[in-house]
Amino acid sequence: MHFSLSRRKFLKGAAATVGVGTIGLAVDASYGEAAHPQLVRVEVPLPRLPAELDGFTIVQLSDFHYDEEFTIVPIRRAIEIVNGLNPDLIALTGDFVTIPPLADYLPTAKYGAHAAEPCAAMLSQLRSRLGSFAILGNHDTDSDASRVKAALLSRGMTLLENRAIPIEQSGKRFWLAGVADVLVGKPDLDATLKPIPAGEPVVLLAHEPDFADEAAKHAVDLQLSGHSHGGQARLPIIGAPFLPDMARKYPWGMYHIGATTLYTNSGLGTIRIPIRINAPPEVTLFTLRSARKK
Repeated sequence: MHFSLSRRKFLKGAAATVGVGTIGLAVDASYGEAAHPQLVRVEVPLPRLPAELDGFTIVQLSDFHYDEEFTIVPIRRAIEIVNGLNPDLIALTGDFVTIPPLADYLPTAKYGAHAAEPCAAMLSQLRSRLGSFAILGNHDTDSDASRVKAALLSRGMTLLENRAIPIEQSGKRFWLAGVADVLVGKPDLDATLKPIPAGEPVVLLAHEPDFADEAAKHAVDLQLSGHSHGGQARLPIIGAPFLPDMARKYPWGMYHIGATTLYTNSGLGTIRIPIRINAPPEVTLFTLRSARKK
């Protein structure tokens, strides 16, 4: 509760400093756009996908940054949206927790992981045919990766850390793979893809979208990423004033890098200040399409 009250005091202090009009915009963004996830439906043609898997659905959620006052609201609403979609599986692409401010200078980084258990408890309410599959983000890895992993596993989620598993349907399959965080973890894409037979399609979960340049050098059909928050605040003309490392080239939406399709989800939560401007939180529903469909 201490950190939630601090955020509230910060907003009130900001009102006194920058004026009613400006803080009005911030408050509207905090409790308006930032609290209401949008559902984005995307059809993704994958030339190597077997016809038997045409129409397979994946929901992606990302960048939860759980806290008990602000981000709990869009997370709860996202769960309601997802459970109304009946997807085949759910991909959770990292940053369940948040590193506290000044963590680089003070021994406070592990405190951020205290949010792992309540976040995992909420996400255990998600419903899909095959379950939820997760990777860690940079905040998870830089706080207390072991605690975040344990929280997810205890709630029945499958953790993909430099490994791939087959997803089978009607005797055919694709591979769902995940790598450790690119910025502060130890990703090993070669080891991740090694068990996959040549010619079989791969969907890769990688927290940082700009990793797609590396994924495109391998046989990766689709990469799902987050990390950028869509910029979190996108301003007219100039766009997003700040984008994090490894999310500056492919910050939001769909891209094609060689034979690899990339989608960058704008995430659900916020960091530092609970504001989103022209970058709403997002639930993405992917429908995989086969070029071989009958």
